[in-house]
Amino acid sequence: MLTDPISDMLARLHNAAMARHERTEMPSSRMRVSIAKLLKEEGYVDDYRETEGPKKTLTIVMRYGRDRQAAIDGLRRVSRPGRRVYVPHDQIPRVRNGYGIAILSTSSGVLSDRQARKASVGGELLCEVW
Repeated sequence: MLTDPISDMLARLHNAAMARHERTEMPSSRMRVSIAKLLKEEGYVDDYRETEGPKKTLTIVMRYGRDRQAAIDGLRRVSRPGRRVYVPHDQIPRVRNGYGIAILSTSSGVLSDRQARKASVGGELLCEVW
């Protein structure tokens, strides 16, 4: 049993990027699918798909540039089960001076930092990706 499924997802993405794997698989959940959708919209992964079956599986297709350079340089989990971090909309941090994104869980769903600022909603700061 996992105590922090989002940290598990981020670790799998980081490991796949470092090992230059084409795709990575993990157990699926609504939160993980929302994060994968956001990463695809922001251009950090090529695609994601959820397979049906006795246990749902989320497959994420990694994105690489020239010389197999991964689109994801780094990931950092901010809010953890032992220490939740909530931010109002006017205090959402800029990741790497706007080069990266912060992912928030808000009342409007899972949003990037730009989307949350535009909608003027704060929430739980899940992680940062650059």
